[in-house]
Amino acid sequence: MVLVMYALLIFGVFMIESAARHLPVSPDKLKEFGSAGVYFAWMQKNWIVIGSFAYFAAAWIDYKWIRWLGIPLYLVSLGLMLLAMKADDDVHRLTLAGLSFQPAQLGVTSGIIMIAWLMQDLPKLHHRLGNPLVRIAVIGMTSAIPFLMVMKMGDMGSALVWIPVVIVALLVSGIPFRILSFIGLVSYGVLPIMYFVILPLVSERGPERIDLWIRMNQGQEVDIKGDGYAPHNVSMAVGKAGWKGLGWMATSEQGSLHDKRFIPHLTAHNDFIFAVIAEELGFRGVLLLVLSFALLLVQGLFIAFYSRDMSGRLIACMVVALFFAHIYENIGMCVLLTPITGIPLPLVSYSGTFVVICMFLLGLVQSVWIHRRHHEEPV
Repeated sequence: MVLVMYALLIFGVFMIESAARHLPVSPDKLKEFGSAGVYFAWMQKNWIVIGSFAYFAAAWIDYKWIRWLGIPLYLVSLGLMLLAMKADDDVHRLTLAGLSFQPAQLGVTSGIIMIAWLMQDLPKLHHRLGNPLVRIAVIGMTSAIPFLMVMKMGDMGSALVWIPVVIVALLVSGIPFRILSFIGLVSYGVLPIMYFVILPLVSERGPERIDLWIRMNQGQEVDIKGDGYAPHNVSMAVGKAGWKGLGWMATSEQGSLHDKRFIPHLTAHNDFIFAVIAEELGFRGVLLLVLSFALLLVQGLFIAFYSRDMSGRLIACMVVALFFAHIYENIGMCVLLTPITGIPLPLVSYSGTFVVICMFLLGLVQSVWIHRRHHEEPV
């Protein structure tokens, strides 16, 4: 897992240098680093160094102690999300001590730790707290509050990652299949109400992006100079790359849409970095990237299988679900498989504190493996 993680991080630094080359930077930084791409690649290296401390600290400390951070971290993340909702920022970021971050990402992390802790220790307080309906209520309440807050911010991408995380939490925590089937049928039944009534209330851009995505997949005419600009050009960059691609740092003379700034250059280094990878490295580069992610996820599931207790299994499986959601959404929106959502590609995109959060979560998964035989606890 360490080797795969650092391979993806190094690959990310390599691609950020190309993807971020058109970003505006101050003259001083341009003089010092030579280009915006080199500057952002250097910044990503600094975040990786910080994330390495978080990774190894989380891996070496027994996760049974880290899970006690669940309640304080959860409450802090809710408070930060409230501040972000009031902040005058388009992507609802906060800046504390010179660090800019999105509290929504911290909310998912704290939710994972919180759910793992509650599912492990609530039945120890009273046997009735281990009832499947109680487990469903606890998981639902723990996830519903940050989910609705993130939706209210209009960040549909960060909100949607909660869905696979919750599904996996329900599966791993031992909810009977008949109850899960009933929940699935009810959810399917209320889907039209969610789309036509609730979604427009909590997200202004959400219904528009979904409608645009449906029309593009049906071959209907869209305004490619307006709302359809990003999905059209990003999918074109992926589709025309071929087997080898145009090469790293490809120029406009070589036919690079990224160099011509058809791929939105302000977000090419985070939300749309997959399109840059596909255009420059081709199908073979994308195939290597997807296989590396698949290996990372399989390693996480392997660790979950050998976990000593419920909380370890939940941590490993929910982290895998979170990574899968980010990977699926980020790649999916670049190939018109999903609507456009502002969500980074784990370990590869330039995303500041999100890199640290991802490495911390992988450190928790590593801790589950390292401490799989220490201090056996009843499940």
